[in-house]
Amino acid sequence: MIESKSLSSRLFDIFNYVFLALFALACLFPMLHVVAVSLSDRAASAGGFVTIYPIRFTLANYEKIIQAGTIYQAARISVQRTVLGTALNLLLTVLTAYPLSKAADSFKGRNVFMWFFVFAMLFSGGLIPWFLVIRSLGLINKLWALILPGAVPIWNVILTMNFFRDVPKEIEEAAIIDGANHWRILWSVFVPISVPVLATMTLFSAVGHWNAWFDGMILMTKSTMYPLQTFLRSIVVATNLQAVLTLDPKELYEISDRGARAATIVITVVPILVVYPFVQRYFITGIRLGAVKG
Repeated sequence: MIESKSLSSRLFDIFNYVFLALFALACLFPMLHVVAVSLSDRAASAGGFVTIYPIRFTLANYEKIIQAGTIYQAARISVQRTVLGTALNLLLTVLTAYPLSKAADSFKGRNVFMWFFVFAMLFSGGLIPWFLVIRSLGLINKLWALILPGAVPIWNVILTMNFFRDVPKEIEEAAIIDGANHWRILWSVFVPISVPVLATMTLFSAVGHWNAWFDGMILMTKSTMYPLQTFLRSIVVATNLQAVLTLDPKELYEISDRGARAATIVITVVPILVVYPFVQRYFITGIRLGAVKG
């Protein structure tokens, strides 16, 4: 027999629904506002009259941003960084997590390496030494300067290592009996059954690379080498958009600074919004399986 909820329980449920609905609206409002500003004409966006609905709908902001051409170069840099950086992160994460998932008696020095990685994750060497090392390697204004410094994401290694530890020992022992070495066990046994956590690590790395802007600002002295987020930052802080967008003053007058910034923000956010729904299930599953030691 199903018991009816008490009045206090129903009121608590109503409060939760109302609170979560208001919280969702509070999260959604800034994005709707940015989209509305990007689709409004110069007078409406510059005057601050736009809320969540476009005023005098126009695509001029997007047309001018795309026409400037700079965003194409920035997008190309970001795509290259995301693809290459994510692939390298995933490869090194797997190669690092596998030996660290072994017991200390089967991998001599495991604890030393583990503490080394944890220490490096918790304590940074500092911004200036970081920059000096990259400059000494000749990577300033090079794409690899955005990829190599973060090639081994320690947090991802820890999550993957915990997942590898949960793989039944019987599976590994059966592979050893069949004559497989560690390299074959890793790629033929561990990797195929680790798709959820590896998909999560791919998501983490891809989003991290796509959203990164600070290293581009520090390591790229040429604006043509800016990734998309650094390019967006340069537009947001610029007092003169003509220097950033290289547009004719007459064309730039057709749009407002706020409209141009809003259009650039929307363009940089759209790829993540398109991809995330397809990988969300891997994100949830991977976190549950990789973060909890069974």
